[in-house]
Amino acid sequence: MSDPSTSTGSNASGSEPPVDPDGSDGGSAVADRYHRVERAASWALALLVAGAFLAAVAAVSFWAGVVVAAVLAVALRVPVYRRRGSVRLRTEAPPDAVVREFASARPPILALQWGVADEVRDAGGEDATAADRPTGTRAAYEFSYLLGLRSADIDLETDVRVDATTAGGAREGSDGDTVATVSVDGTAGDSPWGSYAVTVREPEDGGTIVDVELRPTRRFDLRRLPQGWIAERYYAEALAAQGYEVVERTVSLTG
Repeated sequence: MSDPSTSTGSNASGSEPPVDPDGSDGGSAVADRYHRVERAASWALALLVAGAFLAAVAAVSFWAGVVVAAVLAVALRVPVYRRRGSVRLRTEAPPDAVVREFASARPPILALQWGVADEVRDAGGEDATAADRPTGTRAAYEFSYLLGLRSADIDLETDVRVDATTAGGAREGSDGDTVATVSVDGTAGDSPWGSYAVTVREPEDGGTIVDVELRPTRRFDLRRLPQGWIAERYYAEALAAQGYEVVERTVSLTG
């Protein structure tokens, strides 16, 4: 996998250095561990359905087993819940470097996605490593599964808006001046995949605070529950590998 767009060439253009020069490698290593566990959980869920089929066959009949397996397969695929939440991150890196990373093709909060993608393609848009503040970019993550027999894409778009409070005066109730807001939106085919609102702030004691809001734009089926639980385990570790500390995080499920 290529280095993140903030890893190389930024200093030559006069922009801020990346948050962590080794963050892409560290984030990818954590993502690989997550991917192995997530795949094992997926296979375990498939074996559970197969076990229910065999149990029904042994207890009743073959066709009863078929009905049980079919009902479970359909029930697990019905979208029933949404995820919403927020997270506060802190890093010692300067705000401009943080804005560039979140506006790049590999936002730190999506390390568990771009870290396991077969390919991350720059689909055009603004250069997030430019000397001036970026306005956003477009990218695509390509994945293959079932031994390469099937594939899926996530199309990503980021958009940066410079906040007026950077000229002076902190927004009331915020922890420092709001430097910029970054929208991170992903789609899979014609359906929304995920949406995040990122606010980058510069506190008085230095470093950078990042507030991330997960927007509930997508419904998940029950198959995604184990995946979500496993992601919770690796989320903070993936961010720490990129130089970010998780200060506070809340996640909830809604209908």
